[in-house]
Order: sequence, then structure tokens, then C-alpha cells
Amino acid sequence: MELAVAHETIARWQFGVTTVYHFLFVPLTISLAALVAGLETAWVRTGKEKYFHATKFWGKLFLINIAMGVVTGIVQEFQFGMNWSDYSRFVGDVFGAPLAMEALIAFFFESTFIGLWIFGWDKLPKRIHCACIWMVALGTVLSAYFILAANSWMQHPVGYVVDPVTKRAQLTDIGQVLFQDTTLVVVFHTLTAAFLTGAAFMVGIASYHLWKAKRRPAEVDRRKTAAMRTSLRLGLVVAVIAGLGTAISGDTLAKVMFEQQPMKMAAAEALWDTQAPAPFSIFAVGDVNQGHNSVELEIPGILSFLAKSDFSSAVPGINDTAAAEAAKYGGRPTDYIPSIFVTYWGFRLMIGFGMTSFVAALIGLWTTRKRRFLAPEFRTGDDEPPRLMLTRSREMGPLLTRWSWRIGILTMGFPLVANSFGWIFTEMGRQPWAVFGLMTTAGAVSPNVGVPTQVLAFCTFTALYAVLAVIEVRLLAKFAKPGPDVDERPPAKDPTLRGPDADEDADKPLAFAY
Repeated sequence: MELAVAHETIARWQFGVTTVYHFLFVPLTISLAALVAGLETAWVRTGKEKYFHATKFWGKLFLINIAMGVVTGIVQEFQFGMNWSDYSRFVGDVFGAPLAMEALIAFFFESTFIGLWIFGWDKLPKRIHCACIWMVALGTVLSAYFILAANSWMQHPVGYVVDPVTKRAQLTDIGQVLFQDTTLVVVFHTLTAAFLTGAAFMVGIASYHLWKAKRRPAEVDRRKTAAMRTSLRLGLVVAVIAGLGTAISGDTLAKVMFEQQPMKMAAAEALWDTQAPAPFSIFAVGDVNQGHNSVELEIPGILSFLAKSDFSSAVPGINDTAAAEAAKYGGRPTDYIPSIFVTYWGFRLMIGFGMTSFVAALIGLWTTRKRRFLAPEFRTGDDEPPRLMLTRSREMGPLLTRWSWRIGILTMGFPLVANSFGWIFTEMGRQPWAVFGLMTTAGAVSPNVGVPTQVLAFCTFTALYAVLAVIEVRLLAKFAKPGPDVDERPPAKDPTLRGPDADEDADKPLAFAY
């Protein structure tokens, strides 16, 4: 029995570590692709070099991130066969469908058009080159959609039947898998969180460069400052919009989860007994695993509203929900209670770090607005009556600006932390289920993989990912610290032109032709 528990625990730890590490790159890839596409579109439409320099700068960071994301994502696919073969055998016909669509459709867009975008700056017309990065952005969104559809099926399985002979789940309706309520809400929540992540990343780096320019005015390059100021404003606007979207979609997702997985949401609130109305716990002092022994700061009725859109509705507690699941699926009620400590605090850390970045973006948007800190002042001329003028305040401006830069830099990684805790909460709150109501994690692990092999693989991957983390940080710092290369000139000629405006060697024969 102890060996079986160790077998499952190590498999879960390995999958958890690799998944959380891989998901550090996913939201940045999704958001940076679209943000870079927007910047290049602005350059194509206006011809302003500040947009070109910003496109090239953020494009380099995007390429570093997507390369690391692809490398770490490959491991995810192999783990289903290595540590979770019984799971793959049981649900492979259903779970594999959206993953196959992701590889055949989404990854095709990403891999093909990213190559055209990287090497086509001087080879493709501007509009076609810009279209390539938009296709990459579309591919990243499609990739996220198909993978989240597969995960949503694990949370709420639909569109399948279990074959009575083979005892395997078989797909009956791919439309239900791709477009069920769980999938749509999860995709909306994940994408808004991804854009909040990319926007905070952009705000943090731009804030660093503008702060440095403010401290060393003698070394300021106006072209670099213009590109960073544009990036800052874009990041702040996107962060505010994405932050609002994340909050709205999170509320909708909570209502869906209350209907489909009441245990997960009861655990998120450490709500041990059914209450009507149910309060929302902001903070707890003590051991939340002990039920009534914690001192909590609560807001009455809010949990009822989040669950049922009604401030007085009853919300089932952990004890009643566990008893109901034990009666339905067998076993003891305690078998169906996840780690309350992880779910409770993971839920709060997700919300806290995410909303802190949203508030920081609001502050930044306010302090960087045009004509900020206006103060009244009367001016008079020799032959004119007194006039009321508006001038910039020298008292509040420098103080708020200085703290704005620091807040932008410090909160740059907060959405990444929020994303990580969000996934930990999502997966830990589903325990003991690998597929809710169908298969437990204990029944999903590979029976023929020994514990020593698991330990070796877990230690190897964890050490490898630690090395990759150092490489990633060093590469990002190397290319982010100098700022945009403002000496690089944008392509001046359309490579499709012929005649006096064409490239000198445009009509030369190919070296390999005969």
C-alpha cells in the first residue's frame, strides 16, 4: 500500500513540476505574439520607426520564450505514456483528439509562419510579413484552446461512452468536448490571464528603461525612449482590459465549478459545513484543515453570490459534499477531500497576485496620462487681464512617477505567480480524480514503472528545468537590458518591386539553377 502511494505521489510531483514550469512560457507566448503583431501593424500603417524598433525588441524576447516553451512542452506529451499509461489507455481515444488537432492545426500555424516572420523581414512585403505574425498569434490561441478543451474534459467529461467490452472511453461527440461550457469559460479566463501576464511583462521592462532614462538624462536616446514609452502605454492599457476580463471570467468560472465540482470550490473556501448565506473568506489565521479552529476575515453572503448569483443561497460544505460523493462512488468520505491548505491558499494567492498587477496597471495608466498633475495658476500680461492657466504640479508628479516605475518593475512577474497558483488550485482541487467521476489518479499511473525509475526521472527533469530556467533568465536579461536597437533601419524597399527601386541582385539567376 505504501509503495502504491509513493508511486502515485512521485508521478504527480513530476507532472506538477513540469506542468507549472512549462506554463510559465505559455501565457507569455500567447500574449507577446499578439502584442508584437499589434506593434508591427502600427508600423506598417504609420511608417513610424518607434513602432518598428518596439516590434523588433519585443519580437526577440518573444522568440526566446516560444523556443523554451516548445522544448518544455514536448515533455508533457511523453509523460502520458511514461507515468500515466493506464490513463492514456482508458481515455486516449477522447483526450487524444483535441491534442491531435492542436498538433495538426495550431502548431502548423505557429511553426510555419514563425519561420516566415523570422527570415522574411527583407524578403516579404510589409503587409504579408505582418500577416505572418498575426497567423502565429492565431496559432498560439488555437493551441491553447485545444489543450484547454482536453483539460476541461478531465474536469467535466462529456461526449463519450465507455465501451463495455474494452472498458475504454470512446469519443461520440467532438463538438461537446470542444464547445462545452467548461471549455469556453476556461479558455476565456486563461486567455485574459495570459494577456495580463504579457502586459505586465511589457510594463515592467519598459518601466525599467524609462526609469533608467530619467536617472541618467545625459545618456538618453530619444528614439529608444519613444519606443519604450509606446510599449509602456500599450502594456498598461492591455493590462487594465485583461485584468477586468480575468475578474469577470473568473466569476463565471466559479459559478460553473460550483455546479460541476462543488468539492473544489468548498475546499477553496475551507467551508466545512453547508451555510446559507455563505461568507467569502479573505484571510485565515490557523490551520484551515481543522475546520472550525481558524480565525477568519470574512465578507458575509459573497460566496453565495459567487456560487448562485444570490446573496442568501446555500452553499454545500466539505463534509456534506464528501459524504455525497462517497455515497455515489463508494469508499470513505475522507477519500474525496483534497488538500484544503493547498486549495485555500492557492486560490487566494492566485487572486491576490493577479489583481495586484491589475491595480498597478491602473495606477500606471493614471500617472502616465497626458496633462497629468495639472495645477491652477494665474498669469498676467502687460496688456492683458489675468488668465487662469494649468501647469504641471512639481510636488506630486516626481513622487508618483518614481513609485510608478518601481511598482511596474516589481509587479512584472506577479501574473506568472498567479498563473502557477491557479493551475495548482485547479488540479489539486480535483483530487482524487484524474478524470472527474471516472478515474482516480491512483488508477491512472503506469503499473510497470518502478519507484526508482520515477525518482530518477523526476530528479533528472527537475535539475534540467533548473538549468533551463537559468538559461532563460540570462537570455531575457541579455536582450532586454540594452533596450531596442534604434540604429537598425527598417526595410526601405519592397522586395517584390522591379525596376529602379528593386534590389540590385533581385534578377540574378539562382546559384543552384541549371
